[in-house]
Amino acid sequence: MFLDYCAAKGAIVAFIRGPALQLVDKGIRVNAVAPGPVWTPLQVASQPGKMVKKIGMETRMGRAAQPHEIAPSYVFLASQELSSYFTGQVLHPNGA
Repeated sequence: MFLDYCAAKGAIVAFIRGPALQLVDKGIRVNAVAPGPVWTPLQVASQPGKMVKKIGMETRMGRAAQPHEIAPSYVFLASQELSSYFTGQVLHPNGA
């Protein structure tokens, strides 16, 4: 993984936890989703041709996610009914 990518993922985790602690008393939940590689038009447009074929191959699943595979993570966190007891959490649908 690239150093800047890893640093950004770590920053998301740190950024979520502080506000989650500060806002929980006001009934505000703060969570995030930190997906791994996802097939999007931006991936194809921003990568050299030979790199496009390798997107996601470093994951244990050996491929990038499709948007519909990670979308439920966002829906879950947005749902008061499903995630009312979640705060300060980062979901990682990343193919490990």
